[in-house]
Amino acid sequence: MFDCRAPMRHIPPMRLGYFTMPLHPPHRDPAQTLQEDRDAVILADKLGFHDAFVGEHLTDRCENVTNSFIFLATLIGETRTIKLASGTSNLSQSHPVVIAAQAAMFDHLAKGRFIFGVSPGALSSDAEALGILAEDRNRMFAEAIDVILAIWERDPPYDIDLPGNRYKVTTAKSHVPEIGRGVMYKPYQKPRPEIVGTVVAPHSKGVIAMGERDFHPLSANFLLPHWLPSHWENYAEGKRRARKTPDPADWRIARTIFVADDDRVARRYAREDAASPYRFYWKQLREKMMRAGRHVIFKLHESEDDGAVTLERLLGELVLCGTVDEVVDQLLALRERSGDFGEIVYAGMDWVDPKLARRSMELMANEVMPRVNRAIGGPAKEPPREAARI
Repeated sequence: MFDCRAPMRHIPPMRLGYFTMPLHPPHRDPAQTLQEDRDAVILADKLGFHDAFVGEHLTDRCENVTNSFIFLATLIGETRTIKLASGTSNLSQSHPVVIAAQAAMFDHLAKGRFIFGVSPGALSSDAEALGILAEDRNRMFAEAIDVILAIWERDPPYDIDLPGNRYKVTTAKSHVPEIGRGVMYKPYQKPRPEIVGTVVAPHSKGVIAMGERDFHPLSANFLLPHWLPSHWENYAEGKRRARKTPDPADWRIARTIFVADDDRVARRYAREDAASPYRFYWKQLREKMMRAGRHVIFKLHESEDDGAVTLERLLGELVLCGTVDEVVDQLLALRERSGDFGEIVYAGMDWVDPKLARRSMELMANEVMPRVNRAIGGPAKEPPREAARI
């Protein structure tokens, strides 16, 4: 089979990104966890991470960010180079006019250090609270993104009335050009910010549409690695339909990673200890996906018995942990399995032990990534000198 990633080409260095849902034990004070999550992004910026994606949910006690734009806005002045990304903005939950205006304003505030991460919004309790539980939220998402892009592409009074789309947008009756009434922001970045969609399902058809529209996929840290090639195959198919060449640099893969100076500490903190934040994370994710009927992502094949989806499997298969050498080997093995990709996205956890959490990010940026990039043939980016030891 022809592999469109294989021809002789310069391999750019793999980028390092950050993603947090975030997910904290329900007894913790949100004022503390929000600050902890802010500290993690500030640290990522100092360590040279390329971007930071922050999720949002309205009705989950463990996930404390209800609006990613508000959270990320607090970080614009605290960071210097890292791109701040909604991870994601849930498009079924607000009118597209609201999201288009807010995203464009954020892009100006951040002076282009913004990535527009989007999704339908999968949490059923959010949908129930908003009265849209019975709605087709994937369709609402598709309709909303079409309208957001049309707002950014057109001039007032817009007159957006797309076939089969519930959202009709115009300011024709109230538009007063000489005073600027009836005019909406266009983004700071031209023609628009990078748009990234998180992909969870194996063989997701939505990834084909991403390729067709030049959106970029972020494969979630939730699914077993053998499903990852299906995301690239569908993305490449979408690119071919658009008569464009797929570029692996556009593909992000998120993984749950913990790096330590000692392998025994790594195994204990990442998998074995009852108080492990990784164990808490995957216990929560397993329960949520099982209840939602989406746990195929944790299976070796679609017909595998549900009983095989154990917490220990998830910790063993989905947590990359160890010393620097061990994590480098695990990431290279992941790349052998998935094929080439442009960015490894480090999933943030609750900081049960802040010292270990910070050290893991430091080792990931300053030691793991340079070694990975030397191994794959891309130039190894030197870590920032100011972040030599946090």
